[in-house]
Amino acid sequence: MNSPIEWLAGQHDRIRHRMIDALDQAERNELEYHWNFHARTTQLPPPGDWRVWLIMAGRGFGKTRAGAEWVRMIAEANPNASIALVSSSLAEARAVMVEGESGLLACSPPDRQPVFEPSLKRLRFPNGAQAHLFSAAEPETLRGPQHSHAWCDEIGKWPLSNDRATRAWDNLLMGLRLGHDPRIAVTTTPRAVPLVQRLITGSGDAATVITRGSTHDNAANLPSRFLSAIREEFGESQLARQEIMGELLTDLEGALWTRAMIEAARQPAPSNEMCRLVVAVDPPASSNGDECGIIVAGLDKEGTAHVLQDCSIGLAQPERWASAVADAAAHWQADRIIAEANQGGAMVESVLRAANRNLPVKLMHASRGKVARAEPVAALYSAGRVCHSRPFPQLEDQMCGLLIGGDYAGPGRSPDRADALVWALTELMLSASPNPRVRRL
Repeated sequence: MNSPIEWLAGQHDRIRHRMIDALDQAERNELEYHWNFHARTTQLPPPGDWRVWLIMAGRGFGKTRAGAEWVRMIAEANPNASIALVSSSLAEARAVMVEGESGLLACSPPDRQPVFEPSLKRLRFPNGAQAHLFSAAEPETLRGPQHSHAWCDEIGKWPLSNDRATRAWDNLLMGLRLGHDPRIAVTTTPRAVPLVQRLITGSGDAATVITRGSTHDNAANLPSRFLSAIREEFGESQLARQEIMGELLTDLEGALWTRAMIEAARQPAPSNEMCRLVVAVDPPASSNGDECGIIVAGLDKEGTAHVLQDCSIGLAQPERWASAVADAAAHWQADRIIAEANQGGAMVESVLRAANRNLPVKLMHASRGKVARAEPVAALYSAGRVCHSRPFPQLEDQMCGLLIGGDYAGPGRSPDRADALVWALTELMLSASPNPRVRRL
C-alpha cells in the first residue's frame, strides 16, 4: 500500500498545489516530520496487543528510520517512558540509532529534538522521557536497569561468543517492567543466528509480530548506484535472498557448514601482522562450465585463519585463470600458490609458471574426496579458528551445499570455490608449515 505522500505525488499538479497551499508555514514545517504521512504502511507499528515487533527486511528497506520514529512516537506520547536502545556495540548505537542519517536526532523536529548526553549514554526528550544506550557485547549492563520500551537494532549482528546476544536479550526482557504496556521494536537484516531464529519461532504467538520486506520496497528513496552495487556484490546468490529480499536462509540437513557458523566467523581482517598468506586454486577441468576457484587466505600470529578474498572466475581459458592467480599472489604478496595435483598437476604448474615463472607453486595431492577433505576444515569454523573478512556470497553458498556423507547440493555442479578454500585452510592450519614470519598487509 502506498504512503499518503506517494498518493499525493501521483495526483495532478493542480490538486497537489491546492492541498499544499491550504497549509500555513507552521503546518508545512510540521508535515516534514509527520511520519505517518511519509511512511510506507510496513514501516508503521502493526495493530494489536503485540509485545515484540520484528522488522526483518533487506538492506535499505528503511528499518532504522522505522525504529527511530517508533521511539520518537513513544517518547512524545509518554513523558515517563524509559527506552533502552540496544545495538551490537555502544559505537554502533550512537552512530546509527542516535546520530545516523535515519537516527533519532535526524528524525526529530528541531523544537522537540532530544538532548544527547554521550558521557551518560542518554537521550533526554523535552517532555522528560529518556532513552539509554546499551551494548549487546556487555549483556550484564542490562541486568538491573528497568525500561518501559526498547529498540534493538541489527540483532543478527549482536556478538555470538559466550552466548552474549541471547544473554543481552534475556536481561533486557527481565528489565522490561515499567509502565502498563512494555514493548520492543527489533530492526534487523535476517541472519541465521540463534536469537533471530528464536524470535521467528516465537512469532506463532500473537505477542510477536513480524514485518518483512525487501530492498526494492524502498527503491524510490535509494541511490541507483547503491542498487547497482548490491546487485554486483550479491548477484544471484542465495545470500541475495537474505541481504536484499529479506529472507532468512535455512540450512540443508546434514550440511558441513551452517549459516550460523559462517555468521559467527565474520570479523574484519587485522590491519597488519599476518604470518602467512596463500592463494589456493582449484582449476577447472575445462573452460566450458566449471569455475576456477581462487581463494586468498592468511594466518595471523594468534593462529587464526582469515579468508581475505574470493578471486574465482568462470568460463576462463587456462591463461586467464593463471593470470588471475598471479595477480592475486602479487597483490597479497603470497608465500605459496596451492593447487591440486591429482588432475593434470604438472600441467597446472606449467600454466601457472607461464603466467609468472617465479610463482611459489605447491602441488597438493588429494587422497580423499572434496567433502571428506572439507570436514576437518568445517571443524575449524566450529572451533572459532577461521574468520571471513567480509561476505563472500558465492563461496558461502557453496560451503553450505557440502553435505556430510559426500554429496554436494549446489549451487552449481561443483563446489570449486569451496574446494579452493579447503586447500587454503588445510595448508595454513592442518599441514606442517615452515617457520612463520610476521608480515604487514
